[in-house]
Amino acid sequence: MINGKRIVVVMPAYNAEMTLRKTYSEIPFDIVDDVIITDDFSTDRTVEVAQEIGIKHIIRHDKNKGYGGNQKTCYQKALELEADIIVMLHPDYQYTPKLIHSMCYLIANDVYSVVLGSRILGKGALSGGMPLIKYVSNRFLTFLENVLLQQKLSEYHTGFRAFSSIVLKKINYMNDSDDFVFDNEMLAQIVYEGFEIAEITCPTKYFDEASSINLKRSFIYGLGVLETSFVYRLHKWGLVKSKLYPSRKKN
Repeated sequence: MINGKRIVVVMPAYNAEMTLRKTYSEIPFDIVDDVIITDDFSTDRTVEVAQEIGIKHIIRHDKNKGYGGNQKTCYQKALELEADIIVMLHPDYQYTPKLIHSMCYLIANDVYSVVLGSRILGKGALSGGMPLIKYVSNRFLTFLENVLLQQKLSEYHTGFRAFSSIVLKKINYMNDSDDFVFDNEMLAQIVYEGFEIAEITCPTKYFDEASSINLKRSFIYGLGVLETSFVYRLHKWGLVKSKLYPSRKKN
């Protein structure tokens, strides 16, 4: 805990057998109270490894529910455990758990409600192995999202995030996509509700065992990001109505 606030790390997993142990070993248990892993019907030993290293809360889907569907299960369980701060950490070791301290202190001290680990703030993205095409796409999509959502974030596509439970209780993330665009829809909802988002520089690692979507899925994801951003803006203008947002708000 920090300031009496219960911290829960959630790990949405799919075929994370090779990296889960390393990721888990760097979680700072001096402040983290619980860890949840949700296995999205992996074909490897992810669940067995989770059991071997002593993760208490292990949930296994009986079918693949998708990246977004997996996160929904994680967050529902975290709220069930009465978490005050929820950290979403990929178990593929692309992001270092050593930043959990910094992210959680910002929320526990009521400075921000949401903290993102950004690969773009520093120079870690390309040096960490991010493919150039993904870097360029990241920058292009982020620019458009900032224009349409009227924000100044360095990126919307990081998989390392921390939330106050107040945020998860306020937004209706269960209405979001079960696919990869879930992350962007969730951020759009957070912006819509007026929560302030902080970013900290986060190094990243790209290697064979780390999860990454292929070019086709990346293209589909990009289209989903554009749709999310334009729907947000049109909803704000009152031109369309989206299930992601409770009601139209004025600019």
